[in-house]
Amino acid sequence: MLDSITSPIDIKNLSLKQLQSLADEIHTFLINNVQKTGGHLASNLGTVEMSIAMHYVFDTPKDSIVFDVGHQAYTHKILTGRKDRMHTIRQKNGISGFTKREESEHDSFGAGHSSTSISAALGIAIANKINHNDNKSIAVIGDGALTGGMSFEALNHAGDSDADLLIILNDNNMSISKNVGAMNKYLTKLISGKVYSTMKNKSLVFLERMPRIHEFAKRSEEHLKGMVLPSTLFEELGLEYYGPINGHDLPTLIKTLQNLKAQNRPRLLHLITKKGHGLDSAENDPCKFHGIAPASDNSNTQDSSYSNIFGRWLINTASNNKDLIAITPAMCTGSGMSEFEQKFPEQYFDVGIAEQHAVTFAAGLATQGLKPIVAIYSTFLQRGYDQLIHDIALQKLNVIFAIDRAGLVGSDGATHAGCFDLSFLRCIPNLVIMAPSNGLEMYKMLNTAFKMESPICIRYPRGMSSVKKYETQDIVEVGKGNVLLKGNKIAIFSYGNTVGAALKAGKELGASVIDMRFVKPLDKQLISEIANSHHQLISIEDNTILGGGGSAISEYLHQKKITTSLRILGLPDEFTEQGSQEELYQQYGLTAQGIIDATK
Repeated sequence: MLDSITSPIDIKNLSLKQLQSLADEIHTFLINNVQKTGGHLASNLGTVEMSIAMHYVFDTPKDSIVFDVGHQAYTHKILTGRKDRMHTIRQKNGISGFTKREESEHDSFGAGHSSTSISAALGIAIANKINHNDNKSIAVIGDGALTGGMSFEALNHAGDSDADLLIILNDNNMSISKNVGAMNKYLTKLISGKVYSTMKNKSLVFLERMPRIHEFAKRSEEHLKGMVLPSTLFEELGLEYYGPINGHDLPTLIKTLQNLKAQNRPRLLHLITKKGHGLDSAENDPCKFHGIAPASDNSNTQDSSYSNIFGRWLINTASNNKDLIAITPAMCTGSGMSEFEQKFPEQYFDVGIAEQHAVTFAAGLATQGLKPIVAIYSTFLQRGYDQLIHDIALQKLNVIFAIDRAGLVGSDGATHAGCFDLSFLRCIPNLVIMAPSNGLEMYKMLNTAFKMESPICIRYPRGMSSVKKYETQDIVEVGKGNVLLKGNKIAIFSYGNTVGAALKAGKELGASVIDMRFVKPLDKQLISEIANSHHQLISIEDNTILGGGGSAISEYLHQKKITTSLRILGLPDEFTEQGSQEELYQQYGLTAQGIIDATK
């Protein structure tokens, strides 16, 4: 049956039995396909029935379905004509692992980061009203994404509007890891409060058979609700609340969505789903199966990954320092903090998908003499940028930012590439910015940062360190680079993950190679010495060329009126593509050969 589905129109005339068979086929297809290609498996297994029901009831692209994050959009892609390209998902020149407007007319809004769907869908709904059409706008958001502050801002606006907006809350009690926070507890109470839902459903079925008191029953519904269950937060915000219902029950889903489609006011449908539904191993360990590597990828050893090195440093340092406080915005496992959480629960805080709050929460801790460390992906730090400036840097507060996934991250593509952090951090006063070239350097920099009394940023890449032994008590001198090779004529200034390519090129060229270590403060004395003793300079970094480390060197040379030629290698002024890290480094010339070619 699945082979005959090339667009959502193809499922409109299927029976409920056929739709269930289709759901079973898609489950099998996802398991087989994602295990080969890698990708987000558990979240997609949990939303097959929901996606089928939405496309059965609504008419995309006329109606807009806005997925939050996009982790769960694989079934949507299959139903909208991309099944035959699913084997290319997250690969170079393949389809995106998230929704992407330029990929399909059925992708009404691009995704990748959390908590954006309600805002976008509300904008679409209000635009529909302005444009005088009856198109429907649907936001699909998970309970994890609902912890993000942007979701509350959007709910606040939506409830005060008369927009034709349907919010579908996909509640599986998970984000990437186990969900946390008061909202999670609140939703759990709603789920357990089945007395009202059961009474309401059964009583209204009975009353439907008694027309004379049916109108009285409708008028009495709110009074009944008030006696049995307090009104929900969503209703207090001005949204009609429906649910919770089983998100894997196709007949109920379809009937409910058909009823809700007929309405034209802000409303929220609460679905209960199981992350990893239909695959026992994924249901039992949804965190492990959230994102899986391709079957051909045997590089799953994590002992010397940068994330694990950070986690090991946290544990070793916290053993003797009770003032160390580790903070994560819902990325415990990805940031290498799982063991730390278990060993030092009083010094660990997962604040949910709330990057802005994480940064300012750390600021508050720092004012009281504690040493907060915010572990955050580079691309997600963008979301806490104002707080970093206003609440941390301006007040010179003693906070460390462990910035993971800096540079090119690979198959997650442009939405997750950490290629702007050097540029947006370097312009902020009072920051110290470090870029380690391997795990040992990273460990030393973390030691250094912990001894300092100022805001510190340490940005490091996704993947494995070339140095496997990294635990040390050593520190680095602040603002000092390290000459790794001494040559003549050509000198290569390298930052972070590009040092390996610089060394390889330097040996072939007979060039000097400098591990800059610090983007801010710059080692100006070393730059002057190198520039005045060489004929050609090259800088290389896995950050956008505009405003990055190479730009810092160029600005200094211009200030000192040093005219030695400088060629800056980095990422171009465009959003990066998806593909493996190795493919992308090749594409953008951030390799030894790229450096050699730049000297010609």
